[in-house]
Amino acid sequence: MDLVSACRIFVSVAERGSFTLGAAAERIPQSVASRRIAALERHLGQPLFDRTTRRAALTVFGRDLIVPAKRLVQQAEALDHHAKEARLRPLTLAVPETCNVRDLARLDAAARDAQVVLDIRTADPVRRAEWLRDKEVRAVVEAVPPSGAAWVVPLGMASRAGGDGRTAAEGAAPAAHPIRLESLRPSRAEPTYRRVWIQPEDDVPYVRDIAQRAGHRAALLPAQISVAASLVAAAGAAMRAGDFVLCSARQAGDLGLTWRPVADASLARGYAVSAHVGDDALLIRDLLGPELARALGVPAGSPITTVPVQQSIEPEASDADA
Repeated sequence: MDLVSACRIFVSVAERGSFTLGAAAERIPQSVASRRIAALERHLGQPLFDRTTRRAALTVFGRDLIVPAKRLVQQAEALDHHAKEARLRPLTLAVPETCNVRDLARLDAAARDAQVVLDIRTADPVRRAEWLRDKEVRAVVEAVPPSGAAWVVPLGMASRAGGDGRTAAEGAAPAAHPIRLESLRPSRAEPTYRRVWIQPEDDVPYVRDIAQRAGHRAALLPAQISVAASLVAAAGAAMRAGDFVLCSARQAGDLGLTWRPVADASLARGYAVSAHVGDDALLIRDLLGPELARALGVPAGSPITTVPVQQSIEPEASDADA
């Protein structure tokens, strides 16, 4: 028996003194109202209404129970109201700062079409991890090694037109042609050197360390592969001084730079979804995966690798903590 529905019709009939009016108020047939009240009486063990009168009058037992029945109905209605509010509470999602606004807007629109309200925040990998740890967000797109990632974004080097300091008219290599780090070595003829800037999003061991080791093998100066303070600073150096930015092809296009893969090293970003609640991570990965991949800069047609979602687990209190 649905106790709440039965109590709701019990209260409605009692307040109106009529089975007909009570049933009409609840928008159900009178026969259904009568059956629900009869079932409630069997459940409670005694009659709630005096059937010897034409008016739906409460018995003594019914008068004793009408107040707690009203309280139960009110609590059920309050629960429904809070549930509706909870469904509208945004799912806070932290994503890389490298995502452009247009792609994030498409992600937000796709989420709303799926009846999910997102609150999207951007940050570098360290800040995203801190937000998840401190429960400032419900889920994050976490930077992980490509071998364990759901999405992989290949990285290359981007520079102003030509990619090697020359324009296309001067014989610069085409954008798709890989660039070798050894071509950046300083020489007696050209003592000044150009740098490869690693942006904060890629200041992680599986990108930074690989790039720096490749630079060492190519006999570059240690300072030639450095971490930039921001993407703006890195892009500015590429536009102004002919330096390079380590980035995805999608990012290079957004910045108006020429992108080329690196011949000396395999560099890529890896991403996975982490959340306090596993269902949140699954929803983002499985329902919003295509739009999220676009925002991250994953090449078109790349598959989403099915890897276990990461769930933030609260450490259990030990006996010593009690």
